[in-house]
Amino acid sequence: MARDTPTWQRFLPGIVALRHYRRSWLRGDVLAGVTVAAYLVPQVMAYAVIAGLPAVVGLWAVIAPMLIYFFLGTSRKLSIGPESTTALMTAAGVGALVGAVGGPERYAEVAALMAIAVGIVCIVGFVGRLGFLASLLSHPVLIGYLIGIAVLMIVSQLGKVTKLEVTGDNTWEELASFFSQLGQAHVPTVLLTVLVLALLYLGKWLTPKVPTPLVVLLVAATVVAVFDLERYGLDVIGEVPRGLPEPRVPQLGDLEIWTLLPYALGIAIVGFSDNILTGRAFATGRGGEVIDSNQELLALGTANLANGFMQGYPVSSSGSRTVIGDAMGSKTQVHSLVVIALVVMVLLFAGPVLESFPEAALGALVIYAATQLIDVAELRRISRFRRSELVITAITAVSVGVFGVLVGIGVAVALSVLDLLRRITRPQADVLGYAPGVPGMHSLEDYPDAHQVDGLVVFRYDSPLFFANADDFVARALAAVTDSARPVQWFLLNAEANTEIDLTAVDAMEELREKLAQRDVRFAMARVKQDLYRRLEPMGFIERVGDDNIFATLPTAVREYARRYRAFYGRWPTGVPEEVLDS
Repeated sequence: MARDTPTWQRFLPGIVALRHYRRSWLRGDVLAGVTVAAYLVPQVMAYAVIAGLPAVVGLWAVIAPMLIYFFLGTSRKLSIGPESTTALMTAAGVGALVGAVGGPERYAEVAALMAIAVGIVCIVGFVGRLGFLASLLSHPVLIGYLIGIAVLMIVSQLGKVTKLEVTGDNTWEELASFFSQLGQAHVPTVLLTVLVLALLYLGKWLTPKVPTPLVVLLVAATVVAVFDLERYGLDVIGEVPRGLPEPRVPQLGDLEIWTLLPYALGIAIVGFSDNILTGRAFATGRGGEVIDSNQELLALGTANLANGFMQGYPVSSSGSRTVIGDAMGSKTQVHSLVVIALVVMVLLFAGPVLESFPEAALGALVIYAATQLIDVAELRRISRFRRSELVITAITAVSVGVFGVLVGIGVAVALSVLDLLRRITRPQADVLGYAPGVPGMHSLEDYPDAHQVDGLVVFRYDSPLFFANADDFVARALAAVTDSARPVQWFLLNAEANTEIDLTAVDAMEELREKLAQRDVRFAMARVKQDLYRRLEPMGFIERVGDDNIFATLPTAVREYARRYRAFYGRWPTGVPEEVLDS
């Protein structure tokens, strides 16, 4: 929003959207809300189980976050609430803490405290205007991260879908424990899991617009109840508390708030990144919609803070539910109000139905959701674009899958920063020339039939110049002169990409100028922006190069080179197009 926008409008974008609501949007919002709710009910119950909490807590954790995001969120499409990644991270963090604060009976209370801690982290980020940090996670890293999360989700459900006691402190130990007992798996539970998975995939293939997960779980619950399959050892959810969650202040007890912060920070980073990326994906091309990263920190933080006081656990955004809402025609966050109304109805009236949901069916739903996180088409696209980015994707996936979510976050951020530094410290560098029939100057590598102007090396270094790439810049510039097929008289630096410079880089440019002078090669510059000029001038560099060797454009620089060449040799240099000489 513009700076002159009233403060209340900046902090309550949902109210602004509601004031401009159109009656024609209502049908799409209602239809989207009903469809998202049908998909959401079994999904969030399964995610609560992943987090180590009773399934009903997943429904409790929908109400406050969605209502708050309606007022504070900047995305019209985003579906906020329980999500697989934050559920796994909650399980990891709370599981590591409960042993020190009284054991499993305090699990739900510590999960609520974790939500409050995540909320505090996000609100501190909002106050500090740290929304720009969302850019630290590159797209290949996030794809790898989702693959790693998918592996963790599947491994977390192996015990539930086989009735085995799967133990271990990491993925490898859990897999070893699972395979060592595989022969003792409970056959009816495994058969139900396989059947539910088959129906989920079949439903997605044949009827993609139908809320297949809800239909399949209702059918599974009906079959288990009608045929009394519990007598064969199939576990069901069991008693579900009726009614809405009551506000409650979770007690710290022996737990210190500082012990929560490392886990809360990790959950906040990943949840915030999901919000921004998903929100921006669905805002593309939609007039007037801007995803404000700092406002999203406030929305996510307030949602988690409220959820902690409503017996919930950390939440973020759900890409799958956002996709469903968009496909069904959602226009605004009004569709989330429809979801809230339906979830409240479920909590008040549908308890007996929820109680008969088979645990194995919920486990199968989690496994199904995990496989949807693995985007094979996107992996192919990354591999076609650049193999190094595919390697980064793979390393991130392995790090999350092997070392866990928190370590995986650190590896993901580190890889993103290292990849950025790698590209900045050794960027693309080109010698430019003229290609027949193509206006302007272009890379000799990109255009094999392009040719240099006789005696002139036009060099472009596609990065800001600073201490980390200064030596590389000098080395590659000198190599361009050395590798020239003909003797070089001028070295012309096309500085259009050199938008920033530090003192080390100024010294490097002076070193380059001196070494070229020793070879009787004149140093000149073209397309020098005023910011760059103002930094070079106080250092005496402009004076040493000479103002008559600084040019506003490439054509004027080439034309001046050609003019001086002709004045000395009595002819034009070869390779200069006539339109450049005539202009």
